[in-house]
Amino acid sequence: MAHKTEFLYLSEEDTVNAGVLDAEKCIDNAEEVFRLLSKGDYLMGGSNHNSHGLPIVFPKESPFPNMPVAGPDRRFVAMPAYLGGRFDVCGIKWYGSNAENKKKGLPRSVLTVNLNDKDTGEPIAFMSANLLSAARTGAVPGVAARHLANQDSEVITVLGCGQINRSCLRNIVTQLPHLKKIICFDIFETAADSYRDWAEKELGIGGIVEMDLEKAVREADVITAAASRVKPLYIKDEWLKEGVTLLITGPTQTDDSFWMSTKLIYDNVKLHEAYVEEAIAYGDKAGYYKGVIGGPVYTLIDAEKMPKLEDSTSIGDVILGEKPGRTDPKQRVTFMACGMAVFDVGLAYDLYQTAKEKKIGTTLKLWDNPRMG
Repeated sequence: MAHKTEFLYLSEEDTVNAGVLDAEKCIDNAEEVFRLLSKGDYLMGGSNHNSHGLPIVFPKESPFPNMPVAGPDRRFVAMPAYLGGRFDVCGIKWYGSNAENKKKGLPRSVLTVNLNDKDTGEPIAFMSANLLSAARTGAVPGVAARHLANQDSEVITVLGCGQINRSCLRNIVTQLPHLKKIICFDIFETAADSYRDWAEKELGIGGIVEMDLEKAVREADVITAAASRVKPLYIKDEWLKEGVTLLITGPTQTDDSFWMSTKLIYDNVKLHEAYVEEAIAYGDKAGYYKGVIGGPVYTLIDAEKMPKLEDSTSIGDVILGEKPGRTDPKQRVTFMACGMAVFDVGLAYDLYQTAKEKKIGTTLKLWDNPRMG
């Protein structure tokens, strides 16, 4: 019996036309994924079903002349997932990363997402995913701002003025209607200047550049932290005022006293438990913790200075009304996100559905009839 298999290809421009830059759409999608995470209707990689992904990490040196060797931000990562609910689909984000790409006019990472039928394994969509990945990354703190931030917040500080924090801010501002000021901090003043100009033009909110980290932080009602892994910023506890909402998307260092006093909400507690499991298997917990966003917190948990992960709160629990989020406008609340393939799959699925409805993209054929039936 003949069985034709086709799938939809979406270029970067196709994903734009399908709504990848629509912040409200992306936030609603991410919020729905958070609900499924807390219900447990998902799977990711690894035997614990919660692994961030499987990386190819290159050696520092190799006897093989063509084998890649380690370099700044150089790796390949496969991030598979099944997402339930109305999505009911499998998929994978695959990307290669290399800081040297900038010299070739390329982004640091080049990403694609593939969606597959959960039963047959057939591809149903293949798409460019640089914008998709940035959009889902930005939508996650957008959800956190919706549920955790004081809604009368007027000042937001941006720590790290790169493309990811552009996506974060684009999403966050849709949830905070009273924002009046954006403070832009980056270790490179030209990046901060460019970010301020972009924010004023696209978002219509006035901004300033502040190169003194303490001054940039002290005034903030909300902070979005997505600075470089190469030079993570150190924020002192005393700089963070009452009621601040800290939205962490990149490595963030602060005093132990802040971690132990803030109300910490995780993107998905089970993901962080998986990181700790992987650190144990790695054999060097301290070394492993240095490479992940939650490392400082895991260290304090191991020292019994913070609640165990199993006693902690995922934002999905807050969205479902099963656990409290912010309970006092004076609370300092921190949201920590580490990135999960389920968000790539969830957003890719909705872009695929929109593309089908609007006849966007190119249909490609895998076969008219498989030769190996």
